[in-house]
Amino acid sequence: MQFIDLGAQRERIRDRLKAAIDRVVDEGRYILGPQVAEFENKLAAYIGTKHVVACANGTDALLLPLFAAGIGPGDAVFVPSFTFAATAEVVALAKAEPVFVDVDPQTYNIDIASLEAAIAMIKAEGRLKPRAIIPVDLFGLAADYEAIMAIANREGLMVIEDAAQAIGGSIDGKMLGSFGAVGSTSFYPAKPLGCYGDGGAMFTNDDALAERLRSFAFHGKGETQYDNVRVGINSRLDTLQAAILIEKLAILEDEMVARQAVANRYAEGLGDIVNAARNLEGSRSAWAQYAIETPKRDGLKAHLGEKGIPSVIYYVKPLHSQIAYRDYPRTPTGLAVSEGLPKRILCLPMHPYLSEADQDRIIETIRNYIGSNSAQIAAA
Repeated sequence: MQFIDLGAQRERIRDRLKAAIDRVVDEGRYILGPQVAEFENKLAAYIGTKHVVACANGTDALLLPLFAAGIGPGDAVFVPSFTFAATAEVVALAKAEPVFVDVDPQTYNIDIASLEAAIAMIKAEGRLKPRAIIPVDLFGLAADYEAIMAIANREGLMVIEDAAQAIGGSIDGKMLGSFGAVGSTSFYPAKPLGCYGDGGAMFTNDDALAERLRSFAFHGKGETQYDNVRVGINSRLDTLQAAILIEKLAILEDEMVARQAVANRYAEGLGDIVNAARNLEGSRSAWAQYAIETPKRDGLKAHLGEKGIPSVIYYVKPLHSQIAYRDYPRTPTGLAVSEGLPKRILCLPMHPYLSEADQDRIIETIRNYIGSNSAQIAAA
C-alpha cells in the first residue's frame, strides 16, 4: 500500500506524458521553452488570477514575493508555527524576522486571536515593523481569509498565501492560491499538483508585482537577461516539468473529486472514534494530507506499520521549538495548539487512486486498535 501513489497516476496518463516529454526533447528548448508559458496561462485560468509566474521550487515561490515587496531587515512577518519550515525559512533568508503565531485546533491554520495578539505585541515593542502575513492552507484546507484580509487591510500588511499544499482547493467558490497580494505554491512530486522534480509558481492580479517577480526570478533582469536592474536569483521552471504539469493539470479536477470521496469515507468510518478531518462549510480541501488525532497516536502508528499500512506524522515539532527558529519572536498568548498537535496527529494514506478495499482495511485496522485499547482500559 502506498502513502501517496504516484505510480497509478503515471499509468493513467503514461502515453500523454511520454509524448509531452518527447516533444520537449525533440525541440531542445529546455529552459523557458513554450510549454512554460502554456502552463502558466492554463494554471492562471484554473486558479482565476491574471498572472502566474512559474519558478524553480515552492520555497522560491515564497521568497521572491518578499524580495519583490522589499521586505528585509527590521521587518516582521507573521507565520504559523505548525507548518513546514519553508514558511519561516524564507523570512529569515530575506533578513526579516518570522513571528510565530498559533494555529486553530480544528483547521490547523493560523489562529486569528493569536495573530492579533502577535501584531499588537510587535507594534508595542517598536523594534520591528509589521510588514506581512504568510497564512498556510495546511493539508489543503483554506485559512480564514475573510478575517486575515480584514486584519491585513487595517494594519497595512501584505498577505502572501502559502498554498503549497492546496492547489485544487477552494473556499466560497474562489480557488486557493488566489488570495492576498500573491499566492505561492509548490510542485514537489507529492503535492496535489506535482511534477517529477522541483517546481513552483506565484499567483497575482497585480501587473507591477508580476513584473518584479519575473525580474527577481531571472537574475534581476530588466529589458533583457543582460540588463540587470536589481539583484535577483536564478529560479526558473524547467520546460520538461512544465510539459508534465500541463498533463497533470488536465486531470486535476477529476482527482479532486476522487480525493474528496476518500476524505468522506475516512470521516464516515473514523469520525466517531478519532478527531477526523472534514471540510469547513463552503470550502473544498485539496486533501494533500488526511489527518486524524488520537491520544493513542504512537501505538496506533506502530500497529499500522505492523499491518503494512504507511502513516506519517506532520509535523513532529513546531517551528518555534526548532533549533534554527527558537530565538525568533512568538505571540504573547502562547503556542499551546502548535505544541500539542505533534503528540496526537497522524496522517493516513491519501491519494485519488486509493481503492475502497484498501481504505476499508485502513479504517478497520484503526477501529480494531482503538476499540481494543479502549476495552482494555475500561477492564482495568
